Amino acid sequence: MTMDTLLPNPKDPRLSRTVEGVDENGQVKSISVIEERPLTIYLNSQEIVTAMTIGDHPEYLALGFLLNQGMLRASDQVTGIDFDEELEVVVVRTAGVTDVEDKLEKKTRTSGCAVGTVFGDMMAGLEGLQLPDTPVHTSTFYDLSYQINHTPSLYMETGAIHGTALCQGLEVLAYMEDVGRHNAVDKIAGWMHLNGIPAADKVLYTTGRLTSEMVIKTSLMGIPTLISRSGFTAWGVDIAQQVGLTLIGRMRGKKFTCLSGQHRLVFDQDLSQVPDDDKKMRRKGASHD
Repeated sequence: MTMDTLLPNPKDPRLSRTVEGVDENGQVKSISVIEERPLTIYLNSQEIVTAMTIGDHPEYLALGFLLNQGMLRASDQVTGIDFDEELEVVVVRTAGVTDVEDKLEKKTRTSGCAVGTVFGDMMAGLEGLQLPDTPVHTSTFYDLSYQINHTPSLYMETGAIHGTALCQGLEVLAYMEDVGRHNAVDKIAGWMHLNGIPAADKVLYTTGRLTSEMVIKTSLMGIPTLISRSGFTAWGVDIAQQVGLTLIGRMRGKKFTCLSGQHRLVFDQDLSQVPDDDKKMRRKGASHD
């Protein structure tokens, strides 16, 4: 990692606080717990959703969410992102009214629920999607996993949180955390969009399960490879195979399993040089995935 890498700040006092209780022996114990607060996202004048988040990088989260849900297109001109910390509201402003705003307004007016419309738009975004066939060397997986697992993070301080890292070759470009794995991915998407970061040669590493939502969002971001220490869901695998995403899970120590997009893999790692899984570095619950 370099000095320019965007990393979690486990010392930020806004993101966690100390709570006192007792342990199994009845002894007083103080631990650090993660904060969780609502963030309401608007697209221009249309309220879209209220998400529960740790509260860092609200602008990246809002923009990334709208992009990953198919509510904003890469070609839409974003004229501003305004965050009101007191009201816990972020407004993404565009040069013109989007199709989604009109669609959501009609959907909410007729049924009181726009969730089906939102998910349908996400799935529609996969139609005709072709991900780049960028080769990915298995030797990089192990180095990146070590870097990410040993980076100071909120997870190490508090637990109860997921992380997602954007990687290029052996370099971690950005590492985001949140109470929901989808929030961490959305922050990455927003950061990439605002900084003009291309996706074709990137790898996304997540600590969470490889669900359909994770697969869809990674694919819509144009990233061809998704890796996790955790396991898969069947629908996540189905969608990955449909769009040709390289999907790698259960990566621990020497081992990993690839269930989609095997054609991108370049097996260049001497496994005798890779240490066994360090159980001390396992995230809670990883052994059950």
